[in-house]
Amino acid sequence: MRTLVLNAGYEPLAVVSFKRALLLVMNEKATVILHDEGNPVHGANGEWVRPSVILLTRYVRTPRVHQVPVSRRGVLRRDEHRCAYCGKSAGTIDHVLPRSRGGRDTWENLVACCLRCNNSKGDHTPAEMGWTLRITPRMPHGRGWVVRGFERPLPQWSDFLERAA
Repeated sequence: MRTLVLNAGYEPLAVVSFKRALLLVMNEKATVILHDEGNPVHGANGEWVRPSVILLTRYVRTPRVHQVPVSRRGVLRRDEHRCAYCGKSAGTIDHVLPRSRGGRDTWENLVACCLRCNNSKGDHTPAEMGWTLRITPRMPHGRGWVVRGFERPLPQWSDFLERAA
């Protein structure tokens, strides 16, 4: 079970395990805002609620990250696992300008791609193939790209994540 951590200003800060969240609550560094009703935590000294959303008691300055690191998982997530050329389900990534021609591993040069299009394209550019990109590849932005765990939010977090948007 994962727990959403909110800053003192109700800004989403991180996603942690319920064990880490419970430790923060027990050490009075956070308070439980929302908990899992039918799933308490049993311990030798008692029973506690299983936190789903906690609020830190002190304000923690959030780091300002200007660059989101490029990753295969990130490219697939950005493109919603859809091929940039044909729109079908994508499981690989492709360099728009092939690496053999100086293409780099950047957000602007990588796109999600299905295996069929990736094999067909080979060492060519989309223009040489007569293809057009369905999307314009660019670096993603926002808190969801910086903090791990936001890519799969739990339904009960929606009210707290909407405030931050």
